Amino acid sequence: MRNLLHRCCVVLVAVSGTAAAINTGIGGAGLPSGTSFSATLLPEREGVVSWQTLAKVQLVKQGGKMVYEYSPDILALDRKEVKVQGFMIPLDIGDKQRHFLISAVPPHCSFCLPAGADAIVEVKATTAVTYTFDPIVVSGRFSVQKDDGSGVLFKMTDAVRVEVGTAPAKPDPTAKSAPAVKPKAAPQPR
Repeated sequence: MRNLLHRCCVVLVAVSGTAAAINTGIGGAGLPSGTSFSATLLPEREGVVSWQTLAKVQLVKQGGKMVYEYSPDILALDRKEVKVQGFMIPLDIGDKQRHFLISAVPPHCSFCLPAGADAIVEVKATTAVTYTFDPIVVSGRFSVQKDDGSGVLFKMTDAVRVEVGTAPAKPDPTAKSAPAVKPKAAPQPR
């Protein structure tokens, strides 16, 4: 009986500790999508396709199966030369990658995709791109996959790396600059 009581106490402590670790401050809407979160990491850039644009896709039932329906903005990009920015997910072995994914958010696990299908582009580069943890911009021929069994919605071929890193943030015109601080005179030796 004493052993059973001890086991019940251990289970109760373990369950209450786990319950206390759960973050209840997430709210009714849940966690942000990869596309929404990427807006905090990757600023909108002139001439670079936005992840917000690529998110304009939805699943619809058509002819007894579920298919993706793309917005006119996405369909306008099909078979065009475009630029996309994001984080590399290597698919080849080594630090030079010719075949990789670019994601709206940085990878967090070697075995998981960090975002949904609308926040991933499969890239095949003409020359190897050095792997980096920093965001990159790639340019290439973009294609919208309308019936690809792999689950990839967007592909880019003949891609080249344009740059590494994000553009500097635009200054906030509403931000007040700190007042200039006049340095104190150095104490004079006696």
